[in-house]
Amino acid sequence: MEENYRMTKAGKITEGLLNVSDVMKSISMIVIASAISFGFWKLGFSEANIIMVYIIGVLITSIITNHQIYSLISSIVSVIVFNFLYTEPRYTLLAYEKDYPVTFLTMFAAAFLTGSLAIRLKRQAKQAAQAAYRTGILLETNRLLEGVKEKKEIVAVAATQLIKLLGRDMVIYPVIEDDLADPMCFAVDGETVRKEYLSEKERKAALWVLQNNQHAGATTGTFADAGCLYLSIRTGNGVYGVIGIVIGDRPLDSFEDSILLSILGECALALENEKNARERAKAALLAQKEQLRANLLRSISHDLRTPLTSISGNASNLLSNGEMFDEETKKQLYLDIYDDSIWLINLVENLLSVTKIEEGRLSIRLQAELLDEVVTEALQHVSRKKAEHKIIFQPSEDFILVKIDARLIMQVVINIVENAIKYTQRGSEIVITTRRTEKDAVVRIADNGPGIPDESKEAVFDMFYSGAKSISDSRRSLGLGLSLCKSIIAAHGGEITVTDNVPKGAVFMFTLPVEEVDLHE
Repeated sequence: MEENYRMTKAGKITEGLLNVSDVMKSISMIVIASAISFGFWKLGFSEANIIMVYIIGVLITSIITNHQIYSLISSIVSVIVFNFLYTEPRYTLLAYEKDYPVTFLTMFAAAFLTGSLAIRLKRQAKQAAQAAYRTGILLETNRLLEGVKEKKEIVAVAATQLIKLLGRDMVIYPVIEDDLADPMCFAVDGETVRKEYLSEKERKAALWVLQNNQHAGATTGTFADAGCLYLSIRTGNGVYGVIGIVIGDRPLDSFEDSILLSILGECALALENEKNARERAKAALLAQKEQLRANLLRSISHDLRTPLTSISGNASNLLSNGEMFDEETKKQLYLDIYDDSIWLINLVENLLSVTKIEEGRLSIRLQAELLDEVVTEALQHVSRKKAEHKIIFQPSEDFILVKIDARLIMQVVINIVENAIKYTQRGSEIVITTRRTEKDAVVRIADNGPGIPDESKEAVFDMFYSGAKSISDSRRSLGLGLSLCKSIIAAHGGEITVTDNVPKGAVFMFTLPVEEVDLHE
């Protein structure tokens, strides 16, 4: 394969030197220069003027042809033609004047140097244009890569740019845990890459590149019989993928190779940034979970101790001194034990739900439910202290069917009502209403308590927030209820807000998606 590549390259060089178009252009320029020179000679111009015409012809030849050999040959031919047509004896290659050899040499040197300078300038202009083109492509690639964040999207952008530039099919093997993942194929025609480029032999070449961090495949000395040229997508910190470029019978030239390496460098840098961002996000998530765990432990360690102490103390009194207590005292102790146990049950329910939400394990079983029935059932599970307040439920006049997880929405209603009971005075009025809008069902829970300050309205839904704007250090103010409500409502695609009640108090309002019902007669 490598020998074939060398033969192909040599053939291309020979073809470039013997380009028919360039040969015809060179011959045409000599003919035109000779015709103009003959006219000058007829008009009596000096030999110096005629020599300048040939030098200009060589200069133009060097500009319009693709190789320096044509300016060299044109310089020689111009000297010969000048000697043949305009030196004595004419129409021969002899020269009688002894200074003619110096004239011929000077004419050849001037023509050749002028042509060489023109070729050099043309080459520099071409290089500058290529550099500008490469810079533009790299800037476009960089701009496109900045707009994507996922690993597959980064690879797809780089492959698309390379296909646009090289016009070749390619195969990219992402690297996952120091091994090649399944290949990603990108074809010029948008269809698919030929199966021969996905064979086990091709994969072995790509694997060798991953393990050795060097080029392999077509046009190289390693796996030279492969159909693709394989290069690593790498930075100094590691290899993020291996790309295979289909070579065929058209090897990459130096300019294509330089652009390829530049784009692969941009792709590797983008993949490294994506990896770093992913690791930072993972570290931040771990830190957040650790902070959540620390806050939970700190809050629970105190909040559980008080009700448990109360339960154990009351139970101990009943066991030790039960016969000494009257029925009223016993009933009060039983109620205290019951209240504390219910509070603990609600706390555990909230903790379990919060943990599931934080770990992404909260399962929502959506079913069509009558909203008013869900609210009525939820009010049946509110704590015994509801008797100290006036709770009024004003259901909607219409049947409102919602698509919800009834168990979770009941927990939302219970938490908000319990919150109103906790933070309002005895005898306060708590009004729950339901209604339907064009798109949603709305549940409104209003109280006439002291209300919530404006600066606290946004924070009330934060985890561990209490009315004192601090993590709880007192009994029964763990600060999970409203945070959990917000997470549950958001998981249902709704929104929860808090506003002021008029003339005083607070209003909690949340929305739920309405379930449409088709009636068939």
